[in-house]
Amino acid sequence: MDINVQELIKTALEMRKMSYTPYSHFNVGAALLSKDGQIYTGCNIENAAFTPTNCAERTAFFKAVSEGVKDFAAIAIAGGPDGSDPVDFCPPCGVCRQVMSEFCHDDFQIIMAKSLTEYKIVTLPESVPDRFGPKDLLG
Repeated sequence: MDINVQELIKTALEMRKMSYTPYSHFNVGAALLSKDGQIYTGCNIENAAFTPTNCAERTAFFKAVSEGVKDFAAIAIAGGPDGSDPVDFCPPCGVCRQVMSEFCHDDFQIIMAKSLTEYKIVTLPESVPDRFGPKDLLG
C-alpha cells in the first residue's frame, strides 16, 4: 500500500489544535491510516484525575475500531508544547504501543513528525521488539 506520509503528518499536526490539555499543555495529534485508505484522527484528551486521560493515538484507534475497522497501515504522531511547533519527535507511550500490538502487523509504520519535512519512521517491531499480542493468548 502506498502511504502518503505528508498527508498523514499534515493531519496529525492539524489535530494538535483539537487537544484538551489544561494540565500538561502538551498537545498531541494523530492520523491513523487503515489499509482501506481511510484516515482516522485523534488528539490527546486530559482529565483532572489523570488516569482517564486518553492519548491521541488511542483516540484514533478507538474511533476506527468502533466503526468496524481493524486493519491498519500507518500512524503519524506529532506532539509538543501548546502554542508552539513540535520541538522533538513524539513517540507513542507504552499503552499506545500495546494497543498498536493488538491491531497491527509487522509492516505497520509509526511516523513521528516535528514538521512536514522532519520526521522519523519506524515499524512496529522496531518500536516494540518483544511485544505481547493476540498470538500470545491464542497460540
